[in-house]
This record gives sequence, C-alpha cells and structure tokens, in this order.
Amino acid sequence: RRGTMSMTKSPLMGLAAIAGTAAAAMVLKRVLGAVIKGATGLQGFRGQIVHFLEDPRSATDIEKAYEYIEDGIIVTKAGKVVCCGPAKEVLSKYRLLSVTDNSKYIMMPGFVDCHIHFPQVDMIGAYGEQLLEWLQKYTFPTEEKFKDKSYADKVAEVFLQEMLRSGTTSALVFCTVHKGSTDALFEAAQRRNMLIIAGKVMMDRAPFAPPGLFQEAKECHADCKYLIDKWHGKGRCLYAVTPRFAITATSEQLKLCGELMEEYKDKGIYMHTHLNENKDEIDLAKELHDKDSYLDIYAHAGLLGPKSVFAHCVHMNDLDYSAMVKSRSVAAFCPTSNLFLGSGFFDIKTAWERKLRFGLGTDVGAGTSFCHLQTLNEAYKVSQMQGVKLDALNSFYIATLGSAAALSLDHRIGNFKVGKEADFVCLDACSTPLMQHRTDKERCKDLLDKLFVLMTIGDDRAVAATYVAGKCVASTDRYKKRFSWF
Repeated sequence: RRGTMSMTKSPLMGLAAIAGTAAAAMVLKRVLGAVIKGATGLQGFRGQIVHFLEDPRSATDIEKAYEYIEDGIIVTKAGKVVCCGPAKEVLSKYRLLSVTDNSKYIMMPGFVDCHIHFPQVDMIGAYGEQLLEWLQKYTFPTEEKFKDKSYADKVAEVFLQEMLRSGTTSALVFCTVHKGSTDALFEAAQRRNMLIIAGKVMMDRAPFAPPGLFQEAKECHADCKYLIDKWHGKGRCLYAVTPRFAITATSEQLKLCGELMEEYKDKGIYMHTHLNENKDEIDLAKELHDKDSYLDIYAHAGLLGPKSVFAHCVHMNDLDYSAMVKSRSVAAFCPTSNLFLGSGFFDIKTAWERKLRFGLGTDVGAGTSFCHLQTLNEAYKVSQMQGVKLDALNSFYIATLGSAAALSLDHRIGNFKVGKEADFVCLDACSTPLMQHRTDKERCKDLLDKLFVLMTIGDDRAVAATYVAGKCVASTDRYKKRFSWF
C-alpha cells in the first residue's frame, strides 16, 4: 500500500538479516559514522601525530618546540582543526566521533614549498647545462607552449596532482608570461581547495627574454592588475608579483613591480623572484643594471619586504644578508636544484646565525623531485658539506611550520593548533622493504631516528595520503584499503 515499506525491502531489515556478521558490523559503523558526521560536521583522524609549535633552534626547551602523540586524534570541521590530542581524551570528549584509522602512519602538517615552477614539470630532468644555458635550451621553449590555455589546463592538473601525491599542500609558484597559465593554475587549485600563491611571470628585456615570452612592461603591468583583482584572496588563492629575474627585466618593469607592491600592500600580495643563484647570472645582472650588488637591483625598485621571496640566495655577501634581514625578506633554500645545476650551496649556518628568514623549495624543474622528503635528503648533504648537521627536528620544522612562517602563513597552516586549516599528510615509514627493515623496533630507537630515516631514504612512496582542508585528495593503493570507524 502507498506509504508502507515492505519489511523485506527495508535497508534496516537488510542489515538485520546479516546481523552478527563482520560485514554487517562494518556497514553499520560506516553508515552511522556518515550520519554522525553529517549531523555534526566533525571528522576525526587517528594516528601518530607530529607537529611543531615553534622553531626548535629558538625554543628554550627543545621538548616544547614540537608535540608527538603516539596515539592521537585530529578533529576537523569545515576544513579546520577543532581539536588535537591523545586519542583517549578526544574520544571521551567526542563520544560519537567518526574516526578514520591512520594509526599505522605519522600524521604531520602538509609540506609547504617556497619555490616551484608550474610549467617546468614538462622538462624536469633536462640534461647537462648550468643556469643560463639551461634556461635558453630547455626552459624558455617549454614555457612558450603555455600560450595555449587548453595546454596549460592539462599541465596544471598533472602539476598539482604530483604535488599532492608528494605531500605538498601549499606552494609559492611561478607560472609563465601568459595570463592563461595563471588562470589555469588557480582554477585547478580551486577545484582542490589548495592554498596556492602564484603569479604571471614578467619578462621585458630582449634578447634575454625570447620573442615568444617577451611582453612590454606596461602591458604586463595591466595584466598583473587584472589577475590580482581576479584571484588574490579568492578562496585560498593568493597572488605574487613575479619578475623572473633581473636579467630578463628592465628597470622600468622592476619599477612597475614596486608600484604594484605599494598599491596592493594592504591586501598582502607577494613578490617572488630569483637572487644570487649562479655566478655568471650575478655578473650579468649587475652589468645590465649597472649596480654593485644583485640584491640592490631589487632594493632600488622597492621590492624588498616581509612578503618578498628570493629563490636560492647561494652566493651572498655581508651586505646582502644585512639588507634581507633588515627588510625581513625571505630566501628559498632549493638544494636539489642548486646541486643539479651546479650552482653552489645555500649557507644554512649563516642564515641561522644572521636570523635570515628562509623556507624550503623544490624548484621543479631544475629541482629533481616534488617531494620534500627527497629535498630534505639533499638539504642534509648540502649542510654536511659545510660542516653543519641538519637533524630531523629542524628538517621537518623547515618543511612544515618553518616554511609556512617564511611565507607569512603560519597563522593559517603549519601545525595542528585549533583554528588552523586542516592540511596534512600521512607518512608511511614502512613504504618499501628497505624502510620496513630499517624502521623495525630493533633498529629504530625512537621518533627522531624514524624521522631521519624518512627524510634520507624516503620518497613519494612514503606519502600514504594527503589531505587538504580535511579531505583526502591523494593516496596510495595501500592506503585506500583503509576504512572509517568510531
């Protein structure tokens, strides 16, 4: 009869028919968990929690610089952290909480990349040149393809998914000179709800800017204003004024960049460029702009400041350090790139001693991996070559909260404090047979030992899952076999 459901067709009766079986228990848990989550908006994630509360180097008590909860739960709602603590305490507070079981994994804030090139995913691993020759031979021809918006759209999907698969949830990104490339990246980022800072590249000095990438300074300035108004602060998208470097920029263009920074300073836009990467680059930049210092070229245009990020900063002098520290400008440490192009070593000891703000960058495509685990591996070796021991605590601080602070985003991301945006990764210390062997309890004495193994022999395979605003956006097949419980 109308309004009457057959008992045999009732979903609840269907469950009752298999009551007492493991299948029924699992189905009931998942259904009830979904109902509770839908009613409250709360979701829990249970695992081994590691996050940083402050810089280990400046902490009065190193044990208070980070928090390790061997069996902990992160509770999220609407993409933000509402609670983080020991599982027993959290479950007593949220008695009907739906919880995802990540107990075999280390849950850590998502990695933050302070310097990366979106179009260069197309030519990562290009052989045999140093910076200036490498740009002419590989980079510029590749970037010319991005005048086609449909092509840029396709590559943006590959780029962001590779970033997420590698555990990076936020990044400061170079696009190309084409407006469409910036639109493509931000559109793809919005679909994933990622926190991305990016900007259209600016190049107006011939012959160093090839014809296919050359754009007059005033036209470029107008394009940038259009893109800032369109994208900055929309969702989680932020804009960076992006002159490629002084060699491809005229004084007029750099001056207009400074004007943009002044015009939009109340909106918190960024400036992103390169500095002191390669000795030939430095000599040419100083010659073209008739300056004694590469950094002074940017300073003269008003481009130093707390939201100005300079990639590399390998060959620095005392005046460079002083000017950057005084202006609170930021360096991006890009070890895999600096090694690949034979550029030199970032001096992390001096950066620490001078209190230079810096974060970690992959610099794909001169950088050879999207994954911060491999980037930290090379950072350790670069530091060792200079007599500095980069330990696991400082390394993972740099990759997470430290890089968030370098990008002035530590009020939003970087740890699991209440109110932070819930971007995190699940790291699998047993992702390969070698790692499983090495991290066995007989061989791995404590958390710091395990973290150091992760950053030296780990890679993207160790990133079991990546969450953006509390939603899983990338995961391994092994991780996908897991299920929700409460």
